Amino acid sequence: MNLHDYKVRGLDGREVGLGDYWGQVLLIVNTASKCGFTPQYAGLEALHRKYGGQGFEVLGFPCNQFGAQEPGDAEEIRSFCTMTYAVSFPMFAKIEVNGPGTPPLYADLKKARPGLFGSRAIKWNFTKFLLDRQGVAVRRFASAAKPKYIEQAIERLL
Repeated sequence: MNLHDYKVRGLDGREVGLGDYWGQVLLIVNTASKCGFTPQYAGLEALHRKYGGQGFEVLGFPCNQFGAQEPGDAEEIRSFCTMTYAVSFPMFAKIEVNGPGTPPLYADLKKARPGLFGSRAIKWNFTKFLLDRQGVAVRRFASAAKPKYIEQAIERLL
């Protein structure tokens, strides 16, 4: 898995090379606006603000595969995130995290860090992958893992 190899779309539709984030500790999260875990946006933003100056970045990937909890288009997602949670970390275009439409980034994250009992499937919104500065996925956190719980793992990588 090499971050330089991945290209994704921003909420604005522009292609972004994840190589732009090389050398940073990353927390990659599949998000949704109408989920029981949606309040985690506040904790993710707090991590982003606290550690952003130290080489840390949260990358949010909206997904509508779980209970249709991200039904909005790119503008609705952007507006919700900024107006409701003051999200300032990068948000990307809506993706699928399971099935044949899964982008290579997520296919490789799931392969590198499977879930419980070796399952590669993402079980729900707000599953989190923590990557070190070399782009290696070092931990996977379940949806229920609150961002503050991840803070020590981030600090160790910084």
